[in-house]
Formats: sequence, C-alpha cells, structure tokens
Amino acid sequence: MKKLLTILLTTALLPACATSPTGRSQLMLISPESAIVESRKAYLSTVQELGAKDKLVSDPKVVDRVKDVTGRLVTIAKQEYPNTANWEWSVAIIDDPETVNAWCMAGGRMAVYTGLLNKLKLTDDEFAQVMGHEISHALANHTAEQMSRAMATTLGIVAIGVASEHSGAAMVGAAAAAKIALDLPNSRTAETEADKIGMRIAVEAGYEPDAAVTLWQKMGKEGGSAPPQFLSTHPSPGNREATLKAMIPEMRKLNPTGAMAPVSPVRIEEKP
Repeated sequence: MKKLLTILLTTALLPACATSPTGRSQLMLISPESAIVESRKAYLSTVQELGAKDKLVSDPKVVDRVKDVTGRLVTIAKQEYPNTANWEWSVAIIDDPETVNAWCMAGGRMAVYTGLLNKLKLTDDEFAQVMGHEISHALANHTAEQMSRAMATTLGIVAIGVASEHSGAAMVGAAAAAKIALDLPNSRTAETEADKIGMRIAVEAGYEPDAAVTLWQKMGKEGGSAPPQFLSTHPSPGNREATLKAMIPEMRKLNPTGAMAPVSPVRIEEKP
C-alpha cells in the first residue's frame, strides 16, 4: 500500500508544471479549467446566500461606478489575455461596511465590499488598482495554484495517515486541506506578480499608476493593530510601496495620454 501511494504521489507531481505570465514556474495539480469550474460553483453559492440575506448592493451610483471601472479593466484583460474573452465576468457588490476586501476568482467572478470603497474613500484610480490586482490573480492562474498547494498538502496528509495506519484521521485532514484552498494567502511571489500585471492593466485602462502607492498607504493606515481582511490574504512586505513607486515611470509609458479604455459588459449580481 505504501509503495502504491508513493507511485501515485510521484505520478501526480511529475506533470504538474505550468508557467505564469511572468515566466515563473507554477505547481499545477489542478488545471486552470478545473479551477474555473469549481470557482463558479463556489461563487454562485456565495451570491445566492448573499441575496437571501439582502446583502447585494443595488444603489445605482455604486453599481454604475463599479461597472465602469471593472468594465474598462476587463476590456484590457481580454485584449492581453484572449482566452478570457468567454469568461463570465461578473461582480457581487457586498453590503458590508466593516469589511475592507475584494477578490476575483478563476473565471472572472469578482466581489467588492462596501467597506473597501467607503472606509478607504477610494478614488476611481485607486479602486482600479485594487481590482486590477485582483483580476491579475485570476489571469495568472493563482486560484489553480492555491488549490494545487492545498492538494499537495492533502496528498502529504494522506501519505502520513497511510504510513501510520490512521487513514480516518488522514481523510479528515484531506477535507480540511480542500477548504484551506479557498482561504490560503497568496505567496509574496504571486503578490509581486499581481502587482505588476495589475498596474499594467489599470494604466492601459486609463487609470493613474500613482494610485497603486496611495492605495497601499491608505490600506496601511486603515490596518492599525487589526489589519483589514484584504491584507490577511495579501502579504505586504515593507518595501512594497517603494517597489510600486519604482514601477510608475515605466508603466506611465504604456499609456502616456491616459486614454480611457472602452467599457466591456460586466454582470452585477442582483437581489433575487
């Protein structure tokens, strides 16, 4: 049994390589396509629950603002990554004034919490940097990468369980690992990748690159002794602001006139 498990583990890990948009090698036990399928299930379940609790925002001013900014970003994403043209781009605007957070799942399914917009008093340029960063996690297949990390952990747990003849405990660990995949913080490498891709997308969409710096300044001030939820899954090394600032001159060359991109259709989730 131990030999069989070793073979299975080795077979699973050997072909599990992929390359990110920046040329980085990625562990991929879950295909990007599978990540999109699973993300869709999780997203629809979340939206249904939010709708039942009357937590989906329908204020026209907020909806129009979110559609405008994310729609421009999606236009550039589809231009730069043609495989995303058929993604079901959508946003759930969540009525939660205390939560400073936003995310984008595999397949282009996004969410933004009212606390992010209101507590930080974000400008459109800063909001574009947030969502450009989040969209970049999806573009770079970070969701599939996180799920693969969880799967690798699960395989290790199962191996230990079999070796110690505690398979029942191992399966409990495996179930926990599957849940962890949804909450794992992005690695600093993935964050740096999303910073670069996200700023590029935002600038090409017509938004100011300087906003990436002011955004993180606001995020740091809001954090205090209890960091916003956004920072819990976005590790921020001390030199992040300096790194972002150093990128600005090169990024500005991508769109020197600041021309605004057209707005692509983005579905806003509504109350049932």
